[in-house]
Amino acid sequence: MTKRPNILIFGKNGQVGYELCRSLSYLGNVSAVDIDECDLTNPSSIQETLNMHNPDVIVNAAAYTAVDKAESETVLARKLNTEAPCTMAEWCARQDALMVHFSTDYVYDGSKADGWLETDPCEPLNVYGKTKLDGDIYIKNAGCRHLIFRTSWVYGAYGRNFYLTMRKMLGEKKEITVVNDQYGAPTWSRAIATGVTLALSQIISPNSPLHMRYISGIYNLTNAGETTWYSFTREIKSYMQRYENHSNLAQITPIDTEAYPTLALRPKYSKLSCEKLNNTFGIFMPSWESALKMVFEESMKDNRLSTG
Repeated sequence: MTKRPNILIFGKNGQVGYELCRSLSYLGNVSAVDIDECDLTNPSSIQETLNMHNPDVIVNAAAYTAVDKAESETVLARKLNTEAPCTMAEWCARQDALMVHFSTDYVYDGSKADGWLETDPCEPLNVYGKTKLDGDIYIKNAGCRHLIFRTSWVYGAYGRNFYLTMRKMLGEKKEITVVNDQYGAPTWSRAIATGVTLALSQIISPNSPLHMRYISGIYNLTNAGETTWYSFTREIKSYMQRYENHSNLAQITPIDTEAYPTLALRPKYSKLSCEKLNNTFGIFMPSWESALKMVFEESMKDNRLSTG
């Protein structure tokens, strides 16, 4: 691409979409839509939106992410996670546009003892993971230029996520129990947006040595390191005490997965290896600990600005 590309973001109000609207504006002319502007359950609505904006790059940050509800809302989960990306990918193939899409660590069954590779077999344990995997497959089979970024345990200061839920519970309850035998990498939504922007900046550059013919595919993109939900919560509590002077926060008790039954099964180990991302784009993501620290520092900065 030699001109400033037109970029269309689906899911502008989501955790990742919100951050992408900011970061991708440095690379191109950004337009963004959400459910009130485009019905992602309706292929005709998606087609109309794409034809109206005629983007060079589609970034699909929209998804059905209610993991437990997906077990009973299978049709809706499939429409949003499988069929909508398929419609976008087919449009990209016809128009020679680039599609950027987000997948999940939940496409794996959690049986490995080290970081999952993009080439490892996928055996999702739940409907959410299955519908996301099918979306990945449809995009690949559509024949369009594409980048699928698999990420994990996404959180941020906006939307609905584990981090915000734990902050609320730590402040309101005397004791909370948190699962301590599921391992993964908490990943800040802004870190995801930054990584995607860095990758796209290399592709969009007219002097780029990277050619989409060779680099289309799936890339793991998470913050570095690994932890459990329990240890992640302990770190959140620590930062609440350090940065916000909170006292009398809830006591945190570790439990096994079996003691906290859910409708959907979760993988026990879903740490993703980012070696392919490192080797292809030279992108090395910060640790999950440093990312969480930055979230609190950003919050402190925003508070100072708002109070003058």
